[in-house]
Order: sequence, then structure tokens, then C-alpha cells
Amino acid sequence: MSRPVPLAGLRPGTATAPGPPRAAELPAATPTRTTAIPLSGRSVAAIVATSLVGAAAFLWPMLAPPGSQLVAHAADAPLVFGALVPLLLAVTLSLVADGAMGAKAVALLGVLAATAAALRAIGAGIAGLEPIWLVIVLGGFALGAGFGFVLGPVCLVASALLTGGVGPWLPFQMIGAAWVGLGAGLLAGRLPRRLEVPMLAGYGAVAAVIYGWLLNLWFWPTATGLPEPLAFVPGASWLENLRHWFAFNVTTSLGYDLPRAALTGTLVVLVGRRVLGSLRRASRIAAFDARPAFAEAPPTSEAPGTAGAGVAGAAGAGTADGTAGAGVAGAAGAGRSTLAEAR
Repeated sequence: MSRPVPLAGLRPGTATAPGPPRAAELPAATPTRTTAIPLSGRSVAAIVATSLVGAAAFLWPMLAPPGSQLVAHAADAPLVFGALVPLLLAVTLSLVADGAMGAKAVALLGVLAATAAALRAIGAGIAGLEPIWLVIVLGGFALGAGFGFVLGPVCLVASALLTGGVGPWLPFQMIGAAWVGLGAGLLAGRLPRRLEVPMLAGYGAVAAVIYGWLLNLWFWPTATGLPEPLAFVPGASWLENLRHWFAFNVTTSLGYDLPRAALTGTLVVLVGRRVLGSLRRASRIAAFDARPAFAEAPPTSEAPGTAGAGVAGAAGAGTADGTAGAGVAGAAGAGRSTLAEAR
């Protein structure tokens, strides 16, 4: 009976089963907050500048003094701002994506934008029913403020091209959607995990109403045929026009804004947890926060040329005196002779 041979470096009878890993050996916990597009100082400055211009595009009726040129050319102001906002938004998107938006983030952005476009085509905006805000709110919350600021405008542009919704209102929709996605991203990491879904549902509902009211400002100053308590009055004080705007929204817009808010909040409650789980799982697989680290390879202990000499030596040993070659040739010849006799 053969005697068991111990493994090298181990004494017989000392091997033990591996125990549980110590705390220091456990991998670090995966963070729940993921940023698909990290924001630099330049990107933040560009977002702030674009937001200021967008706020001016929306709020100029309240801010313009009575004798300003904006009041004199009220019909031209939406066209001017409509041409300016997309340019500034394009600059911001390029700054946000400058070196920080990799191929994985672009791919995920395309998937979410296509999903939002399909959802908007289903809803078609009838009575304000727009499920597109589910994608913008949850995408911004799960993937960060920078991603949310980019996701909003891209979703609106993609859905407008699919549904034929391109018009002078689109720049205002883009900046409004960018703010909704940005706000959702800023909430990330600040909500208790068990209250994420209900609080996001509330945020989505409130954001849907504010979005509708802000969007009314692109055409309200130039609207005609409105009763005086609902109309924009050039030269009036900002407080008086603010009251008129509030009355206009309550009278004409709530029929669209409340269904949009109710649908957004309901969808977040129904599918929010599953969608957030899927987005976080995708972000963990994509590893947006991972940065490659390069290190020099450790020097080998072999002397230069050792490997080559070993290969050459093996080749030489295999063909010494031609013995192997002769044996192969002889076996082949014998095989052919046997086959000929059999025939």
C-alpha cells in the first residue's frame, strides 16, 4: 500500500479547511449612488449659465420693465429665446460630455431616449397623459444629476422627431425637461432608501405641474383673445402680470397638468422600485465610476535569451540524427505498401 505523499510546503496532518474571510478581506460594499456623467467645475458653470438663460426665456414677461424693448417686441421674444436656448444647451451638453461621457453612458442614454420616445408616442399627450416623465425622473435619480440634465432634452428631441412635435415650443420643453432630470439627480443619496419611491412619486407629480405652468410662458405673453384678468398686460407691474399668469394656469392649464402629475406619480409608485433596481444593476455592470490604473510589470527572474534557448534546444533534441523524421517517413511508407497489397 502506497504511503500518501504530502504537498510541498505542508506537513502531514496540518491541512485545515478554509475558514470564513476576515473583515479586512471582504470586498467593499457597492455604493448605491452612481454618477454616469461626473460633473466638473466647467460643466457646472455651463449648466448654471444655461439655466439662467432658460429662466430669462421663461420669466421675461415678469422681469422686463415697462419701457424695455422686450415689451415693445413681445411677439419676437419667444423666437429670439427659442433660437438662443438650443445653442446654449448644445454647449452645455458638449461640456458635460467632454471627457466624462464614455461609450457605456452614451449607449444607456440612447436606450432610455428610445424608451421615452416610444412611451410618448403611446400617450400622444392626450389630456396631458405623458408617461415620458417616468423615464426622466427615474433615470436622473438613478444615474446622477449630470446624466439627468442630458437625458431630459435628448428624450424630448427624440420623442418630438418620432411624434412630429417639432416647433417653436421645443426649446422650452428641452430646458424644462433638463431641469426635471437635474432635480431628480440632485435628490439621489439624500432620500431614505425605504422612502425613495413615494418621495420620487411626489417629486414627479409636482415637477409635472410646474413644467406645465412654465411651458405656458412661451406663448402666454403673445396670446390674443384672452380676458383681461388672464392676459399679459404690457407695461403692467410684475406682480399684476404674475396674478394674471396664475389665473391663466388655473383656468386653462390644470386640465392637462393634473392628469400628467397623476400619471407620473402613479407610474413611479407602480414600477419605480423595479426600474430603479434595473438601472442600478446596469450601472454596476457598466462601472461608470471605475477608472483604469496602469502599473509597470514586475521584472522577470530569467536571464535574457533563456526562453529562446530552451525552445531551440527542444527543437534540436527532437530532430537529432534525423531519427524522428526517419521513423515518421518509414511508418508512412509501410502504410502505403499495406494499402496497395490490400487492393
